[in-house]
Amino acid sequence: MIARITPALLGGTIHSIASKSDAHRLLILAALGRGETRLKMEQRSEDIDATISCLRALGATIEILPEGVLVYGIEQVNENPLLDCGESGSTFRFLLPVACALCEQVRFTGGGRLPERPIGELLRVMQARGVAFSAERLPFTTLGKLAGGDFSLPGNVSSQYLTGLLLALPLTPEDSTISLTTRLESAAYVDITLHALNRFGVRVRVQDGVYTVSGGQTIRSPGTLAVDGDWSNAAFFLAAGALGDPVTVTGLSLDSPQGDKAVLESLRAFGAVVEATEHTVTVSPAQLVGCTIDVGETPDLLPILAVLGACAAGETRLVNAARLRLKESDRLASVSAMLRALGGKVEELPDALVITGGTLAGGTVESARDHRIAMSAAIASIRCANEVTIFGADAVNKSYPAFYRDYNQLGGHAHVV
Repeated sequence: MIARITPALLGGTIHSIASKSDAHRLLILAALGRGETRLKMEQRSEDIDATISCLRALGATIEILPEGVLVYGIEQVNENPLLDCGESGSTFRFLLPVACALCEQVRFTGGGRLPERPIGELLRVMQARGVAFSAERLPFTTLGKLAGGDFSLPGNVSSQYLTGLLLALPLTPEDSTISLTTRLESAAYVDITLHALNRFGVRVRVQDGVYTVSGGQTIRSPGTLAVDGDWSNAAFFLAAGALGDPVTVTGLSLDSPQGDKAVLESLRAFGAVVEATEHTVTVSPAQLVGCTIDVGETPDLLPILAVLGACAAGETRLVNAARLRLKESDRLASVSAMLRALGGKVEELPDALVITGGTLAGGTVESARDHRIAMSAAIASIRCANEVTIFGADAVNKSYPAFYRDYNQLGGHAHVV
């Protein structure tokens, strides 16, 4: 798919979509819980549909409703299920321990860059607790049920390893502990997990970096839940407000455990005008000035922050970003390529980007099959002198299928073919 975007200011009001991070966790717990759970969510995406497909393969019944999904907890686990995780790292890393806690044998597959993304440390600790793997990367088959016990993981590779174990270990008969050997990065994602577990009545004790999980817990459906509004994807349109006309995004909770609500602090650091109430955020333009932002806890914000840096006066440094090389694309490389293709100036370091602000010309961008690159390029067009063409524009379907529709609703001119 190709998107051709004529530069135009965006402005107006848009409602946030459902948080992919929250939805993955709530769907899994709903499938593991007793009874029915109704999840209210504005939109789905390819990643969410991958989780739904895998949960159905395990034995859950899930109905798609106009306002969300209805999940019936698994009553009988299917034997030797095939779990196709698509390109969703969350689906794979969350359901790998969960499925192995339920099944003696599971087949896993996936596409895109997923087979290349890190999984070794999670395999290692699962092997120590009774699970064998036919290969070290996808596709593979597992053999043996996951047992509880003592687990030791690094915290600086992927918080998703920890989340997967926290979702799985309440299902094992044994009590468990998870100790981190390094500082936990992207800790807010684990906070989302703990919040979701609490909503389903699952007890986890956290003390001095050690997570203690009682085995044999009953996961109880709370009945009806609303999936949190998505701060990660709202960040693109909030940034548009800093570059064009004021943009308001509704349906965002300031009390959300999502770390990407830190985009408000980043926008203020650039000099944008930010007004936030309990569920509504409005961003208005101002003279943007370069700044230094540590993205270690909020790596998904780097692509759109890079666009703001390219439109700000002076130098912007986005630091502590080494883990972005392990995302859907090598995001330090793909973001650099995007900015250069549009006429921007950027220096790529091993763990950072240094961006010199100036005038963007427009041009042709390859999305690298990365949803956040495609969306960032679309927002960058606001400040471009000429048309922006995005190849692989359908990468947005991974998290935000309605992105171009909403973009045009705010006054954009995106023609998708």
